[in-house]
Amino acid sequence: MSDVLRQARLDKLSALREMGIDAYPARIPDSEPIGPISERFAGLQNEEHSGHLATVAGRLMAHRGMGKASFLDLLDGTGKIQAYATLDKLGEAYALLSQLDVGDFVAATGEVFRTKRGQLSVAATELVLLSKSIRPLPEKWHGLKDVEIRHRHRALDLISNDEVRQTFILRSRILSAIRRALDADGFLEVETPVLLPIASGGHAKPFETHHNALDSELYLRIALELYLKRVMIGGIDRVYEMGKCFRNEGTSTEHNPEFTMLEIYQAYTDVHGMMSLAERLVTQSIEASTGSFQVEFDGKRIDFTAPWPRITMTDAVAAALNIEPALLRTEEAIRVARQNGIEPVPTTPGQALNVLFERFVEETLIQPTFITDYPIEISPLAKRCPSDDNMVERFELFAAGMELANAFTELNDPIDQRARFEAQEKLREGGDEEAQRMDEDFLFAIEHGMPPAGGMGMGVDRLVMLLTGSPSIRDVILFPTLRRKEE
Repeated sequence: MSDVLRQARLDKLSALREMGIDAYPARIPDSEPIGPISERFAGLQNEEHSGHLATVAGRLMAHRGMGKASFLDLLDGTGKIQAYATLDKLGEAYALLSQLDVGDFVAATGEVFRTKRGQLSVAATELVLLSKSIRPLPEKWHGLKDVEIRHRHRALDLISNDEVRQTFILRSRILSAIRRALDADGFLEVETPVLLPIASGGHAKPFETHHNALDSELYLRIALELYLKRVMIGGIDRVYEMGKCFRNEGTSTEHNPEFTMLEIYQAYTDVHGMMSLAERLVTQSIEASTGSFQVEFDGKRIDFTAPWPRITMTDAVAAALNIEPALLRTEEAIRVARQNGIEPVPTTPGQALNVLFERFVEETLIQPTFITDYPIEISPLAKRCPSDDNMVERFELFAAGMELANAFTELNDPIDQRARFEAQEKLREGGDEEAQRMDEDFLFAIEHGMPPAGGMGMGVDRLVMLLTGSPSIRDVILFPTLRRKEE
């Protein structure tokens, strides 16, 4: 059926060319956005004429013909308006209407008025085809529902679903609000490499590629951290980057191999300063984009009003399992993990604590909560807690059972940093593909002195999911990674 409809449109394209009409003109008339016109003349009464001659352009979304008169609904990125076309006013150009289809782009020029039935319209004295659509829009274009089609063919999704367009408009506003807040606080936005000789700065398996001219293996970055720290070492005390990162992992409602990460580094502060910054950034972006500190997500009302609770990982796990926190700081933690069905059984207390947290606590954190004080084994770039050498000054921010941000008091001791990298290398030799890699260039930089600092990474896509009530990360990434479809 779709081939038949496509052929019918191709036949109309041929007819247009026979009529001497260019279906894809290089020059088009100047036009006004539809939205401002609708706002300006919202007060027109039925059958009242404005005296304003306007040219509007947009996609044809509906075409109703009645002999010598036709009504065309035109939609642009700001709104929708009706064009009223008659044989009397268009003359021979009225013949163009027989070759138009829903989905075509059209410009109409005429006086703005309101019809007898109350529809704001343009009384067309000129009609120009701007672009011919040779494939029909999805049936019931106002409600494309197939999730596979929506994600694979986002253009159709944006055409068909106004709420999808609004989600991505809101995403842009959220990102702009974050940038404004950081810029106002004296941070400088920079850009760092995407292709790296070493995929460092996080626990993840990277994508690999080969540079032919240099005959060298390169990796797509998994994090922004170590290059941003070099910028800070170089004397820019407040720095951030909002950019794409890539991790060679599976997909889920919370994971996409290509995602947007915000990383921030500030000299002369620590993990507590990063907590305050996280609260400011999230609450300001929520207020700027939604006007409220409360959002609905997955049937739950989440209140982002600051301050948010701060709980150590040890206390959170102990409360969930109804055991004494002290047990989780010793070898007993491994036994607790075994008793609670953790497989494979962790080899250190820190690893046991972390997997117990992921299994029994993480998904229960619905309201925004800071989880603090993490095991050193899983935090090779964070400074140790002064009171416990086995723990580091780190927090993760959770809401709706998802991790939104991860922050440290940054490790600036080059001797300790080298030892941490070496410990990670041993994990890699033992088969852990996601363990941190030795980065001699970064060590060279930090050996020249790095100021005390706090740093934070925030998952932008997950934040947008929460603020827009979107159940899947694919709903907030315009073009998510999908399994290849054989045509």
